[in-house]
Amino acid sequence: MLTIQALLTLVPFVLAAPLIQPRAAETIPGKYIVVLKPNGPSAGEIFADLAGGALASVRRERTYDLGGFKGFAASLSDAQVEALKGDSKVAYIEADGIAHTQAAITQSDAPWGLGRISHRSKGVSDYAYDTSAGEGTCAYIVDTGIYAEHPEFEGRATFVKDVAGSATTDDNGHGTHVAGTIGSRSYGVAKKTKLYGIKVLDSSGSGAWSDIVTGIQLAVSHSKTQSCPKGVVVNMSLGGGKQQSVNDAVAAAVDAGLFFAVAAGNDGQDFSSTSPASEPKAFAVGASDVNDKLASFSNYGRTLGVIAPGVNVLSTWNDGGNNTISGTSMATPHVAGLGAYLLGLSGPLTPAQLKSKIQSSATSGAISITYPASLGTPNKLAYNGIS
Repeated sequence: MLTIQALLTLVPFVLAAPLIQPRAAETIPGKYIVVLKPNGPSAGEIFADLAGGALASVRRERTYDLGGFKGFAASLSDAQVEALKGDSKVAYIEADGIAHTQAAITQSDAPWGLGRISHRSKGVSDYAYDTSAGEGTCAYIVDTGIYAEHPEFEGRATFVKDVAGSATTDDNGHGTHVAGTIGSRSYGVAKKTKLYGIKVLDSSGSGAWSDIVTGIQLAVSHSKTQSCPKGVVVNMSLGGGKQQSVNDAVAAAVDAGLFFAVAAGNDGQDFSSTSPASEPKAFAVGASDVNDKLASFSNYGRTLGVIAPGVNVLSTWNDGGNNTISGTSMATPHVAGLGAYLLGLSGPLTPAQLKSKIQSSATSGAISITYPASLGTPNKLAYNGIS
């Protein structure tokens, strides 16, 4: 397939910014994310210039200024899209779409994942870890929010903001479950990390990509105001069809120093056509079961970061109790928590250094992977290196 990048090498100049339609995605009619060229003015500075003629009635719904990633989200008519495509300050325009959590509720009682990531062999139920346990780190959960008052969080959890509404807690449960695997007292990998919930998904577990980009930006800006001397990790247990603006926002946040663990997805297919897992600077996570098999639902691919426990994972819930659910959503916080745990041990690392550390310490060849996932998917199971 001829890509936009390939087209740019074949022609000496571009007459109009491309309009990108997300692949295999649920788009939101009439809503777009407009990404500006990185070396130009900010969205706020140039919007007055853009908003002439056909654009006079455009109202920005979101504004993005995250290092090299700049732009805005707005409701646009076809004529307004065409007008923006002709503006030299616009890099590309992308239809807004919907992302979802990557989990499915099941019934089980066995919290086995912590034992698995702290031993080279399966079947060990205890969790071995260094008592530093992620102290001095901050973990951001970009999800359905967090029930910060859960006793398992021991006062270390904060609901930062609902970027799409006015909720003040997790009205779904998914985000609280993810946070518990990262850093709760009983179910967490990094039991002393500070937990920050940013709500970008609604009570049904769905949300607009434009709101998710806002959540990514908020994680970067908010973390700068907190005490996180050993580093910051971000968990994104959500996904949908490939959305370039979301990938670019994640890349900019990684460039700002934040490590991103992202769900590979639950479609049982290569994740190269999904976001944010397809972003190379993120760390995509697949799911395994208690028998060390790649979960039947888990996405896969040659650039998968690691595999982690993701079937029948017990963790915190938004009613103050616990729940057991499955998905790459549940595998990912094992790795975000592992990132916080390793930062707590070593001190600050760049995201690239932390990715390398997680991959080099992983247990190789432990997971049974069948065709077609076996074609090139790295067989590496997350491990905390305690031995």
